[in-house]
Amino acid sequence: MEATMGRKALLLFFSLASFTFVHVCGAYSPVDQLSDRHYREKIRKMQAFRANFFRHDSVPLPPSASPSPSYERPPPGAQSARVYHVTSYGADPTGKSDSTVALLRAISDAVKGTTTGSLMKEIQNLGGARIDLDGGNYLISQSLRLPATGVGNLMIHGGTLLASDDFPADRYLIDLSASPTTTNEENTESPAMDELELSSTSSYYYEFITLKDLMLDSNYRGGGIAVINSLRTSIDNCYLAHFTTNGILVRGGHETYIRNSFLGQHITAGGDPGERNFSGTAINIIGNDNAVTDVVIFSAATGIIVSGQANIFSGVHCYNKATGFGGTGIYLKMPGLTQTRIVNSYLDYTGIVVEDPVQLHISNSFFLGDANIVLKSIKGVANGVNIVDNMFSGHDTGVEIVQLDESKGSFKDIQQVVIDRNNVNGMNKKATVARGSVKGTGNSWTVDFNKVLLFPNLIRHVQYSLSTAGSHFPNHALRNVSGNRVEIQTDTDVPADVFVMVDQGVASL
Repeated sequence: MEATMGRKALLLFFSLASFTFVHVCGAYSPVDQLSDRHYREKIRKMQAFRANFFRHDSVPLPPSASPSPSYERPPPGAQSARVYHVTSYGADPTGKSDSTVALLRAISDAVKGTTTGSLMKEIQNLGGARIDLDGGNYLISQSLRLPATGVGNLMIHGGTLLASDDFPADRYLIDLSASPTTTNEENTESPAMDELELSSTSSYYYEFITLKDLMLDSNYRGGGIAVINSLRTSIDNCYLAHFTTNGILVRGGHETYIRNSFLGQHITAGGDPGERNFSGTAINIIGNDNAVTDVVIFSAATGIIVSGQANIFSGVHCYNKATGFGGTGIYLKMPGLTQTRIVNSYLDYTGIVVEDPVQLHISNSFFLGDANIVLKSIKGVANGVNIVDNMFSGHDTGVEIVQLDESKGSFKDIQQVVIDRNNVNGMNKKATVARGSVKGTGNSWTVDFNKVLLFPNLIRHVQYSLSTAGSHFPNHALRNVSGNRVEIQTDTDVPADVFVMVDQGVASL
């Protein structure tokens, strides 16, 4: 405190002294004794001395302060701001030479940086360290992997990765796993760890890893991104192209969020002459509690394949490969426990296939070009299914909006299935709720619902009304509902209008 007060007093003294000097020279000094030039030189020296005193004594800088990142990029390993610029490690941003070693060194330094406590148990918090690709285009010949598990809160962003011609055809450009992931999803070799030998006893390998603003070009050599047994991974604003296996593989873990991204095996915008030959899967999810939002899939044999529960898909546009060419937009392969929501999406000439749907919700989506929904029987179960409030548009070729695939057996356990309120143009409507009417004179009226009802020979609930203009009040009754036909009879011939509503999916009490 005393030293500070002393410095302030001394500073005040020099300020007053400079002011006094200016006053005396300006008022009393003869011009022939102190020229303007000499006067200005005296003032400059006084001000420089005062500024020097203030800069070094009043606000001392840390002795080892690094230059500002705006002017000079720090050398590898000395980046105090926890932003690791790959070009400072020797990575070639032109993509002409292999940058694998430089990129792995940057990743290794980021993982070895200071930690700030834990995330999940045994997951070290790297404090938001960032690996900056500096807007470059980098050629790599092997997967980019973190040197150890048990870390989190790390971002890789801002550039392009291109697989070299000798990149392993069964690997991924970015591999978040404990050991190298192959495209058959088996770990075939032990991990090549850096000198840093961190290990994690957590049930998850990584937490809160963000991959953002990246273009990943697999060069028809394997996949793009593998996320294995990780928690809260974010893949945001990425463009993945030229994969032959999976654009993105998610296996195990929880809460991988894929958003605002574009995926395609071939870079096209529809109508590609080679569409029949598209292969691979854009997004392969083998796990629970994940989300895909605002994503475009423009070429692949399968847009999204899911083997897990409680996943959500919103704002997905699939025009990866037309159903007529053998493509599938979204394939839900978890028979008996689907628990999946598909909302606000656009299935463009490619449809949805669901095995034994249990707790499935599809709504507010648009199906174009005869795109449809197929419920595929594995063990004959359909329970808790809502397909409502969608739009379907086709080419008037007799394609049904919802279809049954019973090649492995018919559906037998059908409960709480609601397919209704879909508007249809140029396709055949299918539903589990239907309404019909018939009029005439006689004692028997039949309404045939086979054209509309989805499941054959299944009517669980019937409501009807019979009105007649005659003078008689006939007795009437529901007599038959077999073969998806409803028959109403009266005890005498009358002119009547009969209205019938049926439901296939009423819940059992």
